[in-house]
Amino acid sequence: MPRLASPAPERTADVTDRPLRFGVRSIGVALRGPRLEKFLGGRYRFEFLPPGVAPPKGIDGLAGWGIKGTAMAEAGRRGLPYLALEDGFLSTAGMGGRGDPNLSLSADRLGMHYDASRPSEIERLIEAGPPLTPDEERQVGELIARMRQANLGKYNAAPDLDPDDPVLAGGPPVIVVDQIAGDKSVAAGGCGPQTFERMLDAAIAENPGARIIARVHPVEGRGSRRGHLRPLARARGIEIFDRNVSWMSLARHARRIYVATSLAGLEGLIAGAPVTCFGLPIYAGWGLTQDRLASARRTARPSLEELVGAIYLRYLRYLSPLDGEPCGALDVARLLAVRRRRDAETEGLTHLLGVHRWKDFHVEPFLMGRRSDLTYTMHAEVALERQRRRGGRLVVWASREPDDCAARCAAQGAPLVRMEDGFIRSVGLGANLAPPSSLVLDHRGIYYDPGRPSDLEHILQTAEFTPEMLKQAAELRALIIKAGLSKYNVGATEVDELFAGAGGRRRVLAPGQVANDASVVRGGGRITGNLELLIAARESRPDAFIVYKTHPDVEAGLRPGAIDRAEVLKYADAIAYKASIASLLDRVHEVHTLTSLAGFEALLRELEVVTYGLPFYAGWGITEDRERCERRQRQLKLDELIAGALILYPRYVYRPSLAPCEAADVAQQLAFSLLAADPVGLLQKSRTRVLLSHWFARRHR
Repeated sequence: MPRLASPAPERTADVTDRPLRFGVRSIGVALRGPRLEKFLGGRYRFEFLPPGVAPPKGIDGLAGWGIKGTAMAEAGRRGLPYLALEDGFLSTAGMGGRGDPNLSLSADRLGMHYDASRPSEIERLIEAGPPLTPDEERQVGELIARMRQANLGKYNAAPDLDPDDPVLAGGPPVIVVDQIAGDKSVAAGGCGPQTFERMLDAAIAENPGARIIARVHPVEGRGSRRGHLRPLARARGIEIFDRNVSWMSLARHARRIYVATSLAGLEGLIAGAPVTCFGLPIYAGWGLTQDRLASARRTARPSLEELVGAIYLRYLRYLSPLDGEPCGALDVARLLAVRRRRDAETEGLTHLLGVHRWKDFHVEPFLMGRRSDLTYTMHAEVALERQRRRGGRLVVWASREPDDCAARCAAQGAPLVRMEDGFIRSVGLGANLAPPSSLVLDHRGIYYDPGRPSDLEHILQTAEFTPEMLKQAAELRALIIKAGLSKYNVGATEVDELFAGAGGRRRVLAPGQVANDASVVRGGGRITGNLELLIAARESRPDAFIVYKTHPDVEAGLRPGAIDRAEVLKYADAIAYKASIASLLDRVHEVHTLTSLAGFEALLRELEVVTYGLPFYAGWGITEDRERCERRQRQLKLDELIAGALILYPRYVYRPSLAPCEAADVAQQLAFSLLAADPVGLLQKSRTRVLLSHWFARRHR
């Protein structure tokens, strides 16, 4: 999925043929220099200047963290520009600190966004910036919707508030928001410690009969950090809310929010709550908040969308949590939402059963979040005993599930989840220990077993596929096709010689499968083997040119399912050994299969597919089926099938960084892995042009 750029407002002083050299006095800022330079698109270079050392000749300015330290005053004395750096507003996946890098940055040459005593670039953008373009309007709409749906904000580690939480009993609460004592934004926004007392008293006086809560800052108690409201609230008998709950999930229920200068006010506006400001944060003074201080400079009256567009799209810079490369606000919001969803999915204790220890690290990223724990065993008795003592869920590799596992789990009330490879998996075979980029975790059954319902079948039968989701599915399908992706992404791509004798005949691909594969055993229907499939395909298409594709695991000698060549050629016209399934699909008209994923990959390319078993993609009105599943009653469109099978059902991990991600991220990463594995061969193919265009769009749009 191409990344949306987050261009900074144009600065004429920045337009040079070389990066601008800015000196930094803080060793902490200097150590972050390479990442800061990446945030700023390589337009700045930061050089550490030890205390007492004069800036060298040719230096373009000084930089520092916000308005702290001495660099700002020194720049003024020396007549040098000052670049104020500060964390952005979609700041981290967690709470910041070591191991949780900032994902957004503000960099201001005029002032600082939280300093109301002087103009800043963000204030200038809001006051006199050009109208949002249609594309920016679309991005802002999606960003606000994403932040509301996923409860995103500056910090993103806390779980969401339960809709039945007692704090909501009696109706929407009035929330008074605390800040950390000594926070620069408090004084710079025209407030002081006494502001919080006035704010609390105003909330009481202005909302008679309402439930009022004092929301403690989430980092209060870290080291020596203390807030203002706790003793004030206790003295007035006001409820103190200091639980670990995401702010946006609480703010969306607020009757009114009172803030001094906290970013929580802006997030409250985005959540849809009324906000009263006692100071002048960057979002106040524009007519969107009820203000107790005024700013003569702030005369514009932007809409919420225009304000969000100026701040999140035009002002802030972003780096992707996947690879640390520049990206846009929407991409960061999307990936933060994925991370929060993964945390919710994995919360609690999981007992993993049936995965060998040398593969544990392959599956752990799919099962671990920030509020989870994981145990490992190959023995069902051990897993069940652990669950009995400690609670939690059992996750079992579906094809290794013991026969009595489900019954024993049900008997002791243990949730059972079945795990298997996803449909966009890796470059290389799982049997050769290539780590997966996608897995499915199914609470009902498993996708390849039509003998019982599965989560995927439930999704396909009941999900509401929104226009946005169908758009994602169509874009994902286009990327998969153009990049030539398949499940394992192995095999030769030059296959034209296989079809030399086809002439004008209809070309049919019959993909072989592993003989004891669970999908064949459980979903194969009346036909149970590769030779029978070939015979049926020839009977169905007597005049076609049929190519038989051996399964990669069978070719590698890792799994059973081989057929004697002479037997194959009685029914097939050619045999594709060690050939890329994607390349074969580019050259055929239809696919005949038992349950192979090749049938689904053929559907992605809008080929005709005949199924002789009951794979997950059969029975929805898209394939020609020889078997029937009575549960599957819904008629689906192709992009609805793709949305269910590739977007809603699997979990994805971006293998270089092990970060949670989405299908499009994995598809793009696998595509580049293919390019890296065969640079000379791929340079001669159209796939390269597709990949490079995605790469440039990601970084330069």
